[in-house]
Amino acid sequence: MLGTTLLLALAEIRRHLLRSFLTTIGIIIGVSAVITMVTLGNGATASIKEQISALGSNVFIVFPQQVDDSRQPRPLDLDDITAVREQIAGVKSVAGEVSTSVKAVHNGQDWNSKVEGVSGAFMDARGIGMDEGRRFSAAEEAAGANVCIIGPKVYQEIFVTDASPIGERLRLNDVSCVVIGMFHTRANGGQGQDDDNSVFMPIKNVQRRFIGSDSIGYMVISYDPAYDSGTMQDALIGLLRERRRLQEGQPNDFNVLDTAQVNDAVSSAVGVLTAMVSAIASISLLVGGVGIMNIMLVSVTERTREIGIRLAIGALAREVRLQFLTEAVVLCCFGGLVGIVLGFVFSFAAAKAIDIPFVFSPFINVLSFVISALIGVVFGYFPARRAAALDPIEALRHE
Repeated sequence: MLGTTLLLALAEIRRHLLRSFLTTIGIIIGVSAVITMVTLGNGATASIKEQISALGSNVFIVFPQQVDDSRQPRPLDLDDITAVREQIAGVKSVAGEVSTSVKAVHNGQDWNSKVEGVSGAFMDARGIGMDEGRRFSAAEEAAGANVCIIGPKVYQEIFVTDASPIGERLRLNDVSCVVIGMFHTRANGGQGQDDDNSVFMPIKNVQRRFIGSDSIGYMVISYDPAYDSGTMQDALIGLLRERRRLQEGQPNDFNVLDTAQVNDAVSSAVGVLTAMVSAIASISLLVGGVGIMNIMLVSVTERTREIGIRLAIGALAREVRLQFLTEAVVLCCFGGLVGIVLGFVFSFAAAKAIDIPFVFSPFINVLSFVISALIGVVFGYFPARRAAALDPIEALRHE
């Protein structure tokens, strides 16, 4: 009986194909909008997590902060690194970074880049891997040797493609160095910076040859996740306030960023925003459901005489109810399938347009289809019940 009912429903829908398609527009728009919003939200979350992970996982980043417009913020130095390493429990490694813009020159080719003074501990904390070559040795870091590790962007712009840069000489402004490695690509930094357009040198070399002081730009602290990050952050703030001789009541002239907390906060905020936008988009599903109910009521009126004939020759009320309910569910399922396809296309195109990852979610697609079918049941039940309740004699008299 179900097979026959389904065939009758399909035949009726095909007989009024344009009307059936227009009826499902609300379902199509609602499903495609929800899928697009959820997919873009997932992609935005993945993109933000990728950029935050480029800062390192379970990492504190400490940088100077200006609190008085009349003077520059007091910089951090290598003694601060030593103090944090020795006095804060749970610290795995501490490293500083200092950077400045340079002109990189190789074989007559020049490129505007950035030199960063770093150490092996910095690369560990930031999770920076190597594509080729090696890192700095302990002796090279201690001596501030003229060796460097280039980024993929620098290699692409001024080195010979497909040729190894290891052992080549590179000039940064007036400082010459030997390339010993190339680090793995990193996520783009904030404010439009390209972190791949960098050259690493031992931090002492950059301080001595480029900066002219022992200050550092910021400090990266990798900590053991078994320790409570809030307690560690309080201890870190207390130590730095003591070292910087800040009196009680004075604001901090530095800022401490916990990447784990930022990651959680951003993920939660994007998730809430995605849910709100999806809820707004799903309103069109309700509108589509009302459209389904409306057209099914019109169909009952148009087919009153047909219903009367079926009831008169022995059809049961539940069979009539099932036929109209099946038509409503088939319409909604058709709209759901078309909406899923359009949602996939729209979300893929939008993700490429705004340059975020396309994160396909089978769950939201299956859920959208199930909800479409449920809308057919809920909004198709009243017209189906009305059709089944018709009096055969009165229905046969209907013109």
